[in-house]
Amino acid sequence: MEPTVTLPAVLDLAAADTLLVTLRQSLAADPSCRLDASKVERLTLPGMQVILAALRSSEKVQVVNPSASFCATFDDAALSWAGDNAADRGQSDGSQPDLNEATAQLQPAQEEAPAQSQPAQECEARTDAPPTAKRILTIDDSKTMRDMLRFTLVDAGYEVIQAVDGQDGLDVLTRERVDVVITDINMPKLDGYGVIRHLRADAGYDDTPILVLSTEGDQKTREIGRDAGATGWLVKPFDPDQLVEIVRQVSP
Repeated sequence: MEPTVTLPAVLDLAAADTLLVTLRQSLAADPSCRLDASKVERLTLPGMQVILAALRSSEKVQVVNPSASFCATFDDAALSWAGDNAADRGQSDGSQPDLNEATAQLQPAQEEAPAQSQPAQECEARTDAPPTAKRILTIDDSKTMRDMLRFTLVDAGYEVIQAVDGQDGLDVLTRERVDVVITDINMPKLDGYGVIRHLRADAGYDDTPILVLSTEGDQKTREIGRDAGATGWLVKPFDPDQLVEIVRQVSP
């Protein structure tokens, strides 16, 4: 019998952190897992990201007995937790994500895609991973979001380096070379716009793909990002397969 993880009634940030640890341990021991969502009454962004990352980590992970609240939360975000394989999880209708729509707001760049540096994710690299791992710097002040990005990108065969805010990201780049940068916008010390502008003014990163991953996605904020020099824009919660596909597009 497949192991079953019962999701809590409230999947907030604290519960998402706990769930992430539980799922890492479970999937390290067995790629098959059932997520019992029958008791879920409230599901926040971190909880959604943990579930999406778990689903992408193995085709044998499935959600069972979803509550009405669980279904409604994913439907509202136009994301799917159901589907027979990773390709079916891109959108709620089971279709592949529209990558052009995801990146059309900003100029598409053609550089290389990253790889993650911290192998702290107990999941095997996908068989369709890049032949040579590229390095990705993720900049986000949310530990849960950083973990979700690492979980997703390491699983896809990338090496991931993490930074906790914009200034930390710039500091990291004085020591490390990366192929792609993924940054949040609203962060302490230095926001994502500042990160982008600093990098575009640096000859070493003037053409490096920079993807914005933010809860904000209105036209005005996208235009600011585009003018600063961002390559593409994704809105949280992100779909893991879509994120990996866009990374591969901007950094083949």
